[in-house]
Amino acid sequence: QVQLVESGGRLVQPGGSLRLSCAASGFTVSRYAMSWYRQAPGKERELVATTTSGGGSTKYADSMKGRFTISRDNGKNTVYLQMNSLKPEDTAVYYCNAVLPIAPYDFWGQGTQVTVSS
Repeated sequence: QVQLVESGGRLVQPGGSLRLSCAASGFTVSRYAMSWYRQAPGKERELVATTTSGGGSTKYADSMKGRFTISRDNGKNTVYLQMNSLKPEDTAVYYCNAVLPIAPYDFWGQGTQVTVSS
């Protein structure tokens, strides 16, 4: 059974850092593209970052470039999102996503809340 479990979200001050984790089970993260999305109150869910299968390349939303880093630990079957220089506008629920060749094909975790505020 495929499962994605996010953790690491909390309240942090502007300029601070956080590392989010997405622990996967039921499949091997190294074989598939993995992504982080976020959804702020009243806004649509947006792509934050993607890493291709094998970690060969990464892609970031423009507003996150240079501040966020997506990575994976294949031994732990976990994907991370390192977030630096956090801004209040980064406040959102962050979700881990995997697109797999099994129904329902698009898998999501339950999300983890990140709040950036002084």
